[in-house]
Amino acid sequence: MKEKNIQTLFSKVNIPDGVYELKLSKSNSIPYSAVKDHQIKGLRDAKSEKGIFHKISDMPIFTENKMRFNRPKPFDCLKISNANAYISICYYVPRKPKEVICIDIDEYVKSMESDTRKSLTKQRAKEISSFIIIV
Repeated sequence: MKEKNIQTLFSKVNIPDGVYELKLSKSNSIPYSAVKDHQIKGLRDAKSEKGIFHKISDMPIFTENKMRFNRPKPFDCLKISNANAYISICYYVPRKPKEVICIDIDEYVKSMESDTRKSLTKQRAKEISSFIIIV
């Protein structure tokens, strides 16, 4: 199981509107450092009044392809503000239902700053979660 597999499953279920940073852990904890500073900033910006602007890449899927684009984009760019923003972690256990624990970015940062551990356990993630999605 890879993070991209979780993303595919995640895209097929009904999730609340918002922005999500997906993470996969194959153990009972995930290092806080797995969420990079620029990801925290992006999520916090999307949640703020100022918002975040993102241009969707114009790069072709295969660089050797002579066509300019392989897949049509839904649009060129997006601006998101005042959005819900979540760190979403799947603590993967083979042959068990896949739970994605969604934690508000501010709760995640608060936990990261106050935790004596360097990682977020599944139990603690559930305690601070906003909701859990089964994929």
